[in-house]
Amino acid sequence: MARNRYDMDEILEDRFDVRQLKRLAGYVTPYKNKMAGVIFLMLTSSALTMMVPIFFQRIMDYYIPQKDMGKIAFVSLLTLAVAAYSAIAMGFKIKTMSVVGQNIIHAIRTDIFNHLQELPFSYYDDRPHGKIQVRVVNYVNSLSDLLSNGIVNTVTDLCNLIFIILFMLICDARLTLVCLCGLPVLALVITIIKKKQRRAWQIQSNKQSNLNAYIAESIGGIRVTQSFVRENENSQIFSHLSGNYRNAWMRAIKFNFTMGPSVDVISAVTTSFIYVLGIRWILAPDATMTVGVLIAFTAYIGRFWAPINTLAGFYNSLLTAISYLERIFETIDEPVLVSDIKGASDMPPVKGEVAFQNVCFSYEEGHPILDNINFRTNPGETYAFVGPTGAGKSTIVNLICRFYNVDSGRVLIDGTDISTVTIRSLRTQMGIMMQDSFIFSGTIMDNIRYGNREASDEEVVAAAKTVCAHDFISQMEKGYYTEVNERGSRLSAGQRQLISFARALLANPRILILDEATSSIDTETEILLQKGLNELLKGRTSFIIAHRLSTIKNADCIMYVDKGGILERGSHEELLAQKGAYYELYLSQYDFLTRNAEEETTADSPLRLEPARG
Repeated sequence: MARNRYDMDEILEDRFDVRQLKRLAGYVTPYKNKMAGVIFLMLTSSALTMMVPIFFQRIMDYYIPQKDMGKIAFVSLLTLAVAAYSAIAMGFKIKTMSVVGQNIIHAIRTDIFNHLQELPFSYYDDRPHGKIQVRVVNYVNSLSDLLSNGIVNTVTDLCNLIFIILFMLICDARLTLVCLCGLPVLALVITIIKKKQRRAWQIQSNKQSNLNAYIAESIGGIRVTQSFVRENENSQIFSHLSGNYRNAWMRAIKFNFTMGPSVDVISAVTTSFIYVLGIRWILAPDATMTVGVLIAFTAYIGRFWAPINTLAGFYNSLLTAISYLERIFETIDEPVLVSDIKGASDMPPVKGEVAFQNVCFSYEEGHPILDNINFRTNPGETYAFVGPTGAGKSTIVNLICRFYNVDSGRVLIDGTDISTVTIRSLRTQMGIMMQDSFIFSGTIMDNIRYGNREASDEEVVAAAKTVCAHDFISQMEKGYYTEVNERGSRLSAGQRQLISFARALLANPRILILDEATSSIDTETEILLQKGLNELLKGRTSFIIAHRLSTIKNADCIMYVDKGGILERGSHEELLAQKGAYYELYLSQYDFLTRNAEEETTADSPLRLEPARG
């Protein structure tokens, strides 16, 4: 089976960087006082409950033989009070740590999402979106139990172990040493499996990421899937990825399950020795142990191994969380290649003079897209880029918006190098409509107002009328307040483009960029739209990318882009007179349209029958 991008496993780290746990501690620090309060309550609760076996020993060895019902009743009430205090402390712990844990999760998720907002286009070009989504949602959620309960439980369980060992020593030092003999064996088991266990969870996180990426891609491309009847093949791919995830999960969980049974077996063996020795010492002629001591000590045995079992579970959770932390912090550490330089100033109000000075750019090193590009525009004029697919037309406008940094050279607006100003102040003065007309979930009104939240309803309607979107919007069930689904699935491709056009125009930009803005609009609508645009483009520097030359014939300057440079530039008439690359492109489109028109005319003409002769 061919490996696709969603089926490519990420590189696994051989050794865990402990600095990542320190970074996680940075999210916990703001809540250290609350956590300290919870730990104090839990420790006092544990210390009190440690007294209960001593109470039973006193009852068994002294109060029952003495038939002292008063002391028995007193000890019983005291035990009840300890149980009540423990219940209150546990309730407070659950409530407080649930809030703390979710606050930490919220902080981590906010940091990773905010960082994703700043990452450049190149980051998203190289990764399936499902792999990114799983880190923000699934991986962060997987830390919830660790942060809500794991940290506090670990501290309290470690302290409980110390308390328990002290009380066990008070009961009988000999039996305590027998019980502690099981710890080296448990440490050996942990040492043997810990590396394999961590690697297993790393692999499981990779397989989960692959599966999530394919699900996201399949949902996004469901129309294509059904159009090409690819359901069976896609089901096979899904089954393969899901099977990989299942197998990785089962292998990882196998190591987790090794810990619990190991603790149980060691506990059972040591407890058996304790019973044998304890009963032997009770029955010995010198009776060096009482029944009450053995009962109290066996109660402590259960309490001794319970926190160890809990700590083993925490260890499992920690190894699982570590595999997720690596991916979470890897995303947060992803460098923001396009960012404000130190001391960046705000872009002054733009007049519209754009200049490229010896600009070179490549998406991949060694494969240049633009090579030494130079041009200058005049404010308020319209410029068009044409040329073959992949020539770099969209790249040029992306560099104007600074979606990418240039490899060399400079891009200037009104004489200011755009790399020296803040990105926000630059892009807020631009109106951009890309080839992909993305529509967000929400109302049509909100989608048009997306680039200008302060715009009034009347301004939204005016923008829609300018781009000829008002009529079809008004015919919808709730007009401008009609809810549309993610990516505008209820709308046609042309309708999505018109809404995106209105959104770009409502921002009242000084520089307007239209990248294949009319590619999904029919010819009749395009003619109507052009009338509104002619008025709107006045006073703004505009850049238009279009394959249909009819949409750019009136541009002040047309640039033919190919082979990493600008081969020709001039007005429509000037370029036709040169009879170069633009002339050939124009003729090819003219011939294509002429043939289509002739075929339609022939198809629509009535069939003529000649009279029979002879």
